[in-house]
Order: sequence, then structure tokens, then C-alpha cells
Amino acid sequence: MTTLTHRRFSRNVLNRLIDDAPTNPPCLTDDHRRSLSARFRAVVSVEHRRLDAWMVERAGQPFDAFRWSPTTAKRVVGNAALRRSINDPTLTRFDAVDIELTDQLLRVTSGYARPGSLASYLAQSSPAVLGLVSAEAANWTTQLGEAAESIAAPWSVPTSDAYYDVARARTTLRGRRDLIIPRGLSRILLRVRAGAPGKSAGPGLRADLTIDALAEPTGLAAARVIGLWPEAGVVLSVDGTMEDLRYGARDLVRTAVASQRRTLLRAA
Repeated sequence: MTTLTHRRFSRNVLNRLIDDAPTNPPCLTDDHRRSLSARFRAVVSVEHRRLDAWMVERAGQPFDAFRWSPTTAKRVVGNAALRRSINDPTLTRFDAVDIELTDQLLRVTSGYARPGSLASYLAQSSPAVLGLVSAEAANWTTQLGEAAESIAAPWSVPTSDAYYDVARARTTLRGRRDLIIPRGLSRILLRVRAGAPGKSAGPGLRADLTIDALAEPTGLAAARVIGLWPEAGVVLSVDGTMEDLRYGARDLVRTAVASQRRTLLRAA
């Protein structure tokens, strides 16, 4: 059985979910990794594919190619701004957003920005679009910061999401994580999303749980993954159990299969 739980969001509920998290999460072994790799290799793909929780929640349905916009840029800029405000308490979150945007633009003038990167997108944007990015990022970092400040335990903002390249399968997995709360030798992950959770939000959390464990060199799973939807006032969580890790791996493979079938149907 999955360990998915559903709660109304409050400071007490969030701290209870952290305090009550399991203390002995399992480890993924080399055998687990080889088995997953074999399953992905069986789903032949001509192009390199990228899978994440959002694709799992959509069951592999087709979607428009990724492109930068104020909405897609807000999380990257907002998370980086929150890290800046933590390192320099004299900064307000709005100041931290402005500094992060300036730093992104400096990467372009210094020649360190790749084509298609966030920095390149910002450099090519009009002042009006930059204003929208700033407003979206400020709102995001405020929501994430308020959630983080309600946590009694120590926490940090990770510098990146979890990435795992499946061996010989032309597949990269990306696990979303916005806050990390240490839990003994393991950790608790907190992921923030806009809007309200759909019926497939649970599989999305399990996918993030599995990808994070795969990306961890030791294979040690997170004790719990918590999904927070501030606008809806909802919290969902999944424990780091072997059963939920298996569910997450299965859903990722099923998403690859569904996506490949749609590709073949379009080709026919």
C-alpha cells in the first residue's frame, strides 16, 4: 500500500509531518539500478528523453516543448533569491530577486551563458517581461520563504534538482525539490507547487522520491517527500518506503511507454 497522506496546510501540520517521518528509509542497490535500466532500455527511444513528476502526472500525454517564460522562470529565480537572502539577512526577498536577475544578465555579458539558458532568455526579454519575471519570482520566493520559516527543524534550499541518467537507456530523470530538511543520515524533501493538486499528485510525489534516491550516491531514500500547494492550502506526503520507491519506478517506466506509444502513433 502507498503511504500517501492528505492534510490541510498549517504550520503545526507541516512540522508534524517532519517530526513523524520514518527514521530508517531503505536504500536502492546496484541491482535495483540495473533492473530499472533494463526496463527503460526495453522502451526503445530514438531521441534522448527526459522524465519528471509532471510527465508522470500527465501519464505521458503530449505537451508543448519547454520554453522560458515568467511562469517557468519564477522557480529558478525565486529559489536562488531565497538562498541569497539566507546568506545575507540584510537583503529583503525583493532585493534578492533583483540581485539574482542582475547576476543572470551579467552571465550573458561575461560570455558564460549558454544559448537557451535562463540567462539568455532574460537578456533577450523586454523590460516589461523582466518586470513580470521579477514579480512572479518575488511571489514564489515569498511563498517558499514563509513555508520554510514555519519549519522548526533546520532546512536548506538545494542548489539544484535531483538528476539521474539511466545507464544505456537514453533517459534522464529529474526530481523536483525546493527545501531539504536533514533527518539523521537521510533527509526530508519539500516540494512547492502552484494551484491545487490533481488526482495524480501522489504518483508525482512518488516519482520525485524515486529519482532523488537514484541520484543519491549511496541510494539512501528520503525519509519523506512533502508536497505543498500554498494557494490551495493543501499538503500531501509520501514516505520513503521500498514499496513507494517501486511504485515511483513503475510509474516512470509506464510514462516512458505511454509517451513512446503516442510517438509511434503520430509517426504512423
